[in-house]
Amino acid sequence: MQSAVESQIESQQAIKPEYDVAVIGGGPGGATAARELAERGHDVVLIDRDGRIKPCGGAVPPILLREFAVPESRLEAKVSSARMVAPSETKVDMDIGGFVGMVDRGVFDPWLRERAAASGATHVTAKFQRLERRHDGGIDVRFDTGDGETHTVRVRVVVGADGAASRVREQAFSRQERMRHVFAYHEIVRSPEGETEHFDPRRCDVYYQGKVSPDFYGWVFPHGACTSVGAGSAVKGFSLRGAVKIMRDNSGLADNRIVRREGAPLPLKPLRRWDNGRDVVLVGDAAGAVAPSSGEGIYYAMSSGRFAAEAVAEFLATGNARALRRARRRFMKAHRLVFMILGVMQHYWYSSDKRREKFVEICRDPDVQRLTWDAYMNKKLVRAKPVAHVRIFFKDLAHLVGLKN
Repeated sequence: MQSAVESQIESQQAIKPEYDVAVIGGGPGGATAARELAERGHDVVLIDRDGRIKPCGGAVPPILLREFAVPESRLEAKVSSARMVAPSETKVDMDIGGFVGMVDRGVFDPWLRERAAASGATHVTAKFQRLERRHDGGIDVRFDTGDGETHTVRVRVVVGADGAASRVREQAFSRQERMRHVFAYHEIVRSPEGETEHFDPRRCDVYYQGKVSPDFYGWVFPHGACTSVGAGSAVKGFSLRGAVKIMRDNSGLADNRIVRREGAPLPLKPLRRWDNGRDVVLVGDAAGAVAPSSGEGIYYAMSSGRFAAEAVAEFLATGNARALRRARRRFMKAHRLVFMILGVMQHYWYSSDKRREKFVEICRDPDVQRLTWDAYMNKKLVRAKPVAHVRIFFKDLAHLVGLKN
């Protein structure tokens, strides 16, 4: 028997010739933009290709659940601690002081698309082909649903949410800004039954080791029945599969069955411009809305999708293309300081194993642990404890200038 949501989704699938907005890509950013625009009463078509799952550790902070009305039932697991592994194999355990939610993108993303459809967006499973300009100023969006013919819909504005290698960005932007990224690869493997000597289903393990990644990090993130084991690097020729094997061996997961493998570029810095000055705006990985240092993308993709929805709604109401610029401006106003600090961290601490060793040692500090997790869970720098901030500043400075071994 069909649920009410399934029946509503099915009724949305007929493709009309014209919409207000086309959202290309149905990950967290695109699905959020589509849902919020549909809830505002706009006619939206959400186009997403079949079988697309991004490699992702799957961590989401509690603030995401609150801000985007995601029920805890959508989490595959909750973790309460994190283990930092240094090049020397020194391990530092950090108590989160709450929980970090874990999602499986192969389950979470489809749910976000279903929710957008339930809010009124037309969800079409199809492969985007191209944008074509119309003489009347609109845009034709062409896509292939796999039935042997190309479909075309006319829209006023396009939201490009089709990943780091965005075809929307390639076609709509006359100037192509070079996107900084690492290539991420992970394997989803079956989790052990309960806790073992080297694996805890309530703990995320993060590897800061040059042999795992010369310029980023590796992860072992439990998702309940499955676990994501992955790494990222921008160094050509570096074996990410080899890095994953190291972590699987160290975690006692070497013989656990592989459910799937995925790889994709992971942006490390927001692009300077998210709109084309006319009728296209980017969100999520297509806009580079991923946190430096951590590579966290789900929350920031959804945040960019929300800001884009606001900007697109203003554009549709006024016809003023300048409104689209506000998506990036509002996003950066909310997250610029955190992104700047994380960028400095990555540039300095990930540059050598000697510095990675010191970085993991810093993570042993109670002040660092408390303020790090406060900032992560709430997505802002906590100013409630200025004395602790001062202590962290001087401790970090001592490491930077070599006064502390």
